[in-house]
Amino acid sequence: MQIVYSRVAVKAINSLDRPIKQRIKTGIEGLLEVPPKGDIKQMQGINPPVFRLRIGKYRVLYKYTNLNDEEVLMIIDIGSRGDIYK
Repeated sequence: MQIVYSRVAVKAINSLDRPIKQRIKTGIEGLLEVPPKGDIKQMQGINPPVFRLRIGKYRVLYKYTNLNDEEVLMIIDIGSRGDIYK
């Protein structure tokens, strides 16, 4: 499975310091396993389903989609707990 990052997610991850980047990278790689690892919950009221992964005080919003007949993990946004849901 391939991982695709949105522009917003790339900008957010580039603004973080190295130890936090490494924790987030490890958390995202855990999503590729079967079953996915981490503190994961489905977001309410959003269709198609969007999930959030909790990594300390940071949240990663993602979804599974198909691009060119290949399943893709799409990272939508990364941010701190207070700002990500706005």
